[in-house]
Amino acid sequence: MPRAPSVVAAARLTVASLVALALLEFLWEAVLAPLPGARWLAVKALPLAMLVPGVARGRRRSRQWLALLTPCYFGEALVRALTETGRHGAVAAMAAAVAATTFVAVLVWFRAEKS
Repeated sequence: MPRAPSVVAAARLTVASLVALALLEFLWEAVLAPLPGARWLAVKALPLAMLVPGVARGRRRSRQWLALLTPCYFGEALVRALTETGRHGAVAAMAAAVAATTFVAVLVWFRAEKS
């Protein structure tokens, strides 16, 4: 049974934004704006990276985990965007925007499948 165009669009946006978020979270702590002596924080991208294959295959359980995890990444990025300055704050604001996009996209995907 072919999927509706809205489901396909939501799925593509979710996968693209998830990959972008995982990559941005890793680069944020490893290269772009690492905290002094805390490059190990790049490990926080690992749970997102582990969800990519399942979400790309459209597995419901992976998308549910993504919907549960994304607000945590958004919250951390928002707090750091508001409290840090310069490059650190800019990268954090970008991560907050991508996390919000990922969260909305996965919710739209669930909604599009339902109807």
